Amino acid sequence: MSAPLSLLREDLRDFAGYKSARSEALSGSVWLNANESAWANAADDAGTLRRYPDPQPPRLRAALAALYGCAPEQLLAGRGSDEGIDLLLRAFCRPGGDAIVTTPPTFGMYAVCARLHGTRVVEVGLRDTPEGFVCDFEAIARAAEQTAAKLVFLCSPGNPSGTLLPLDAIAALAQRLSERALVVVDEAYLEYAQAPSAVGLIASQPNVVVLRTLSKAHALAAARIGSTIADAALIAALQRCQAPYPLAEPCVALALRALDAGARALSEANAAACVLERERLYAALPAVRGIRQVYPSQANFLLARFEQAQSAFDALLAAGVVVRDMRAAPQLGDALRISLGTAEQNARVLETLARTDAGERAA
Repeated sequence: MSAPLSLLREDLRDFAGYKSARSEALSGSVWLNANESAWANAADDAGTLRRYPDPQPPRLRAALAALYGCAPEQLLAGRGSDEGIDLLLRAFCRPGGDAIVTTPPTFGMYAVCARLHGTRVVEVGLRDTPEGFVCDFEAIARAAEQTAAKLVFLCSPGNPSGTLLPLDAIAALAQRLSERALVVVDEAYLEYAQAPSAVGLIASQPNVVVLRTLSKAHALAAARIGSTIADAALIAALQRCQAPYPLAEPCVALALRALDAGARALSEANAAACVLERERLYAALPAVRGIRQVYPSQANFLLARFEQAQSAFDALLAAGVVVRDMRAAPQLGDALRISLGTAEQNARVLETLARTDAGERAA
């Protein structure tokens, strides 16, 4: 048994999962094995949606693998990267008996999935420095060792911190936790960092798992197409734990069109434009009265601290601009997160905050 599979829940090591009608390698011209309707729905002009979809469409799997630089058998496609988080929790953590490590402030779904699964969450907070939030890898390693955590979740670039984590530090952590824990690197925003992926670490550190998504830079948030990338044996184990038909056929068709050469080129150009807008807004926001701090970011958002965050939030909302209130998150009691929009949308943010002195007085 490979090192990553030794971490799998013991009661799932011989678990075969549900064998759906579409999981069987069969061929024929008359399909009567899935209890589907023999007649199409009136709303389905092509008459194709009466059939259950392929659980892991080979064309999509190959296209995503080419995009992320891995073999198709190392990739599991699912309903956004959220499904990957949930599958990892269910496959590797015993309810009430295991733990995960997170680094708040970070993406909330790691802790939400853990709580729903009855898994303890061990928090190792990011360190707030003048240069931005910093990940304490030594503290993370100690916490994982002391609590026998099965999963360590790292977000790179971080949400909401915007911090890109160094690959050498991730590799060292994975090596230290080899045969102890999986190191899960959530790279939902990596396209905006224009940096190498942790996928390249998997060959030497098979306890590294990478999460990717088409929701951000590829602008397909509503299609819910995410990828979990890992050692092929680990991916096979996760697939046995996945729901029978995780990918809707219309979403698969859309994703394939979005991954052709022309669409990819446009997505890359849009991501580059977002980076330019990020740098422009990052340079302009500190000059606005009432803004305490703007954090450097390698993602498609900026995190800022305000003298009066509620007033700033209300003023932006009154101007039709909706931003994310982060004040409930650890260490962020005065912060808002501003996603990067178009040049015109970002200009409205600046104009609104300048008019209200970033919330120093009510709008």
